[in-house]
Amino acid sequence: MRRYGRPLLAATLLTAITACGGPATLYVDDAYVRLPAVAGRPGVAYFTIHGGAEPTRLLSVTSPVVVRTELHESMKSGAVMTMAPIRDLPVAASAKLVFAPGGKHAMLFNINARVKAGKNIPLVFTFANNQRIEVDVPVIAAGDTAHHHH
Repeated sequence: MRRYGRPLLAATLLTAITACGGPATLYVDDAYVRLPAVAGRPGVAYFTIHGGAEPTRLLSVTSPVVVRTELHESMKSGAVMTMAPIRDLPVAASAKLVFAPGGKHAMLFNINARVKAGKNIPLVFTFANNQRIEVDVPVIAAGDTAHHHH
């Protein structure tokens, strides 16, 4: 049986250690997946990355229940919202990168049909420093409000 809660617990403990003056640790929190409003369309993942002691780059966000993912950034150009892919993203030491509605996000294409709101799925964050962080994240329906957990 696979347990996904451990990285979240570890991130919580590392946050407490970091707040007490320990070395900065790379971790992810406030993550959730919003299902698409229309079946067959992509869903989206939002999260916050906290940089560690050394700079790195976010290379990908994947999940075993999603066929393909892409990192994107929404931008406003005049009165028009546009979206552009992000190949990878620098994560400065001790930085806080927020992926939120209207900004950076991960598009999730072809989410397994068994994934339902109210359940959790694993997201795997891969970084250029060879770190992989797996986080068990809640799934919400289109239009629902996310409840953030630290």
